[in-house]
Amino acid sequence: MTLADFPVGSIKGVGHAFADQLQKLEIATAADLINYFPYRYENYAVRDLSTIADGEHATIVGKIQSEPLFSYYAKKRSRISVRVLSGRYLITAVLFNRPYLKRTLKLGDTVTLTGKWEQGRAVLTVTEFHNGLPTDKGEWLPVYPVKEGISVKKLRTIVRQALTQFAGQLAENLPDSLRERYRLLGREEAVREIHFPSSTQRLKQARRRLVYEEFLIYELKMQAHRLKRQKAKNGVAFAVDNVRLQAFIEALPFHLTDAQQTVLHEILEDMKQPSAMNRLLQGDVGSGKTIVAAIALFAAVTAGYQGALMAPTEILAEQHADSLEQLFSAFSIRTALLTGNVRGKKRKLLLEQLKEGAIDILIGTHALIQDEVHYRRLGLVVTDEQHRFGVVQRRLLREKGQEPDVLYMTATPIPRTLALTVFGDMDVSTISELPGGRKPIKTYWVRHDLMDRVITFIRRAVAAGRQAYVVCPLIEESEQLDVQNALDMHSQLTQALTGIQVGLMHGRLNPEEKADVMNRFKMNQVQVLVATTVVEVGVNVPNATLMIVNDADRFGLSQLHQLRGRVGRGSNQSYCVLVAEAKSETSKEKMKWMTETTDGFKLSELDLKLRGPGDFFGSKQSGLPDFKLADLVHDFQTLAAARQDAAKMVRSQSFWQEDAYHLLRAPLRAAGILDKKRLD
Repeated sequence: MTLADFPVGSIKGVGHAFADQLQKLEIATAADLINYFPYRYENYAVRDLSTIADGEHATIVGKIQSEPLFSYYAKKRSRISVRVLSGRYLITAVLFNRPYLKRTLKLGDTVTLTGKWEQGRAVLTVTEFHNGLPTDKGEWLPVYPVKEGISVKKLRTIVRQALTQFAGQLAENLPDSLRERYRLLGREEAVREIHFPSSTQRLKQARRRLVYEEFLIYELKMQAHRLKRQKAKNGVAFAVDNVRLQAFIEALPFHLTDAQQTVLHEILEDMKQPSAMNRLLQGDVGSGKTIVAAIALFAAVTAGYQGALMAPTEILAEQHADSLEQLFSAFSIRTALLTGNVRGKKRKLLLEQLKEGAIDILIGTHALIQDEVHYRRLGLVVTDEQHRFGVVQRRLLREKGQEPDVLYMTATPIPRTLALTVFGDMDVSTISELPGGRKPIKTYWVRHDLMDRVITFIRRAVAAGRQAYVVCPLIEESEQLDVQNALDMHSQLTQALTGIQVGLMHGRLNPEEKADVMNRFKMNQVQVLVATTVVEVGVNVPNATLMIVNDADRFGLSQLHQLRGRVGRGSNQSYCVLVAEAKSETSKEKMKWMTETTDGFKLSELDLKLRGPGDFFGSKQSGLPDFKLADLVHDFQTLAAARQDAAKMVRSQSFWQEDAYHLLRAPLRAAGILDKKRLD
């Protein structure tokens, strides 16, 4: 039996009621409890106030110097404050929601207090209180994330009991060779130390061991799935008509860059193999990913298959449909657009033609994955801005064919850290250069009091025959947020820019209204387009040379870079103006980085450090793993080592056959990788 076979109620001190409460924390077994790790620690070593940093949790000893002041606030919540002399420092100790202590705190008593120190106000917000000198608690105690009805103190007690009760039963899942190579603690020792550290050094060693283990198990799943896919040989082996393909490439009105040719070769080689392609195509804004995808779709059609291109918005889908129709019209390739806006008889006819094979390439939004959509012979699926779709949506499109090749595209440069995790089972192609003739976009940061000069800048750009975007974070005014909104900005610019057509685009417009304003902007009937971030991805108007972003400090670096990428798409000099007060140091850093570099990959790494992986894509449906201890930013070197080790393991017979690895094979079996299930 393993610890997963013991219900949490089998631990001494855990009754039925408490076992039910632990379900709130998703703790059902002894294994769940022991693997429920602390997120920080209380240090109970008594400190002198002069050694405690602002914001640090620490323990002090002092004498009470005043009668406690008691008060209620916010629906019977209570607050006690009392003056305490600790060494030569007179401070205020504050205790929340412990009204019973007002009778315990007496003038002249010695107390031991643990809490968060605010240096500027000389206030200690107390989390733990003890009357008298400190008891022998040890230096460190864990603090766990808890929910109502479960105290940290009670959780500590049962974790300690579980570690005692199941001593010797925490099976080692790493082979000796790996532990010796990296000098890792044994699993049982690491788990004990992560809960109840004996020293700072031992805590670091325990975390290092468990982070490596967490990354290794994840990467084993990724690498095993990748190997399984490569060995399956049940995909489409495209017999591409190279003569037609070469004629198409030579007919393009421009030459492919070296980087485009490199990634195109990688994609076409994948398409010729019998194993299904699973490739991510990434490149900075304006690097020419779409034309590479178009060539791949053309190649699929020459081999007798259909292609599908799914985009996250109707605007982007329509734009792709227009550009592909222009590219393919001279080569007798039939394209069609399917969005929620295609209805009635037109929709019915389109679906019939698709099923019969009269449509070669279907472009659309998530409408492409609806039950009624059937392809005759789907061979290649292209998903644009793939992180905007959920895992289920991507899978449903892939399942419209018999193991079709899949090409994911993204203009959000993915930091290498995330590429190793979210896309760990994919091959990655990167377009690392921009087409020739493009001038770097000049970026400036101004504060709101210079808005009149920004409006003058817009007027000059329009007078020169150019166009401008003005982006706002909100559609309309908000009571909660003091930021510029699109409706007010549209009204302001309409009055300020007399004789200039100012359009408005936001997410609440219906598809016809969006298409109308976008078409008028493309035709320069609208010179200034006020919009929300609905224009962030894919909108291509080469004549637009000015991007104004209001309250730019409200956006992430990668999003700002995406917005900036809407200009600079022609041969004329383009500009990006970031309007922001940027009061915090982080906001100032963001503005500084945006004005100093146009390298999307560098900005994506900085953005990841600022916002963390969970918010990087702005979407929780991107497939990010939920690690218990590991940090994708700070533990990157450990992740890289684990990935390398996992790749070697899954390709060795010893991993699949020897007992030393059987506990590492178990998570793969549980994930369905060793049977016919798909890993998404």
